[in-house]
Amino acid sequence: MDQIHGLAAHAAGAELLPYHYDPGMLGAQEVEIAITHCGICHSDLHLIANDWGISQYPFIPGHEIIGTVAAVGDAVRQLETGQRVGLGWQSNSCGVCEWCTQGMENLCAESEATCVHRNGGYADRVRGNARFVVPIPGALKSENAAPLLCGGITVYNPLRTHGINPSSRVGIVGIGGLGHIAIQFARAFGAEVTAFSSSADKEEEARTLGAQHFVNTRETKAMKDVAGRLDFILTTLNADQDWSTYLQALRPMGMLCFVGVPPSPIAVPAFPLISGARSISGNPTGSPHRLREMLDVAARHGVQATTEIFPMAKANEAIEKVKKGKARYRAVLAN
Repeated sequence: MDQIHGLAAHAAGAELLPYHYDPGMLGAQEVEIAITHCGICHSDLHLIANDWGISQYPFIPGHEIIGTVAAVGDAVRQLETGQRVGLGWQSNSCGVCEWCTQGMENLCAESEATCVHRNGGYADRVRGNARFVVPIPGALKSENAAPLLCGGITVYNPLRTHGINPSSRVGIVGIGGLGHIAIQFARAFGAEVTAFSSSADKEEEARTLGAQHFVNTRETKAMKDVAGRLDFILTTLNADQDWSTYLQALRPMGMLCFVGVPPSPIAVPAFPLISGARSISGNPTGSPHRLREMLDVAARHGVQATTEIFPMAKANEAIEKVKKGKARYRAVLAN
């Protein structure tokens, strides 16, 4: 088998350098993908820097992968050579635990991430278990669909899991890489959407994406005015906030759901939780079934990531732009 060529981090925080490896024999359940596009996710930045203490070097980052099937293992029946497919954060699971057998493979304790302890998508090819390789609908452009495979499912899954529908009043906190997709999906579900941002200049864009209301989080009065109005708030921020203010924005039975990871522990008063039967939750990516469903919804409702394309060879330049928060809204590498 030919070697796979990509760009790898060789030490924590180091810039990516050319790297190749021998993938070995293709497993019976595996698919090899010839990569055309790979999104740059904030998780890649955390892995390169070893912020989570789980990185092993050298490794090739990347887990928002779109390409065409180059080869399939002997036991693979659902995919064929030349088919356009995607691979997201997860590339395998045990397949037999209580979560896998319920179609919630993303909760499997033996979940295998596409670029943790293995090599990911900043490369010419990548491999994954066929169960986690999903067909891409024809209506979606590869560069706009790639970020949906992690960023998109990260926001779609909680909206779907918690039953967002036309009667729901939903808040989306942060209009960035995740938030701009979340607004579109919440509108696709028919919800009334309120966008929260500390950047007043994002109001027009938030409304174009589908938000009916906009709250500048730097304005105390605006935050007070939204008290008791929302059923579900999805926060995409990686920054600390006064979370009690968002709890107060919830109606009784409302939920504050985290998909962004603030640096500090989340501190909230217990009384609003108790008095209004409110709750706090979190959500990780989604199962292969949910991924397929999300892509179908995106294709039918015109949901797409706003992207900036970089040649694969300029991955370091793209990473710097993402680090500085200057990408609007997702950087995508193209072979």
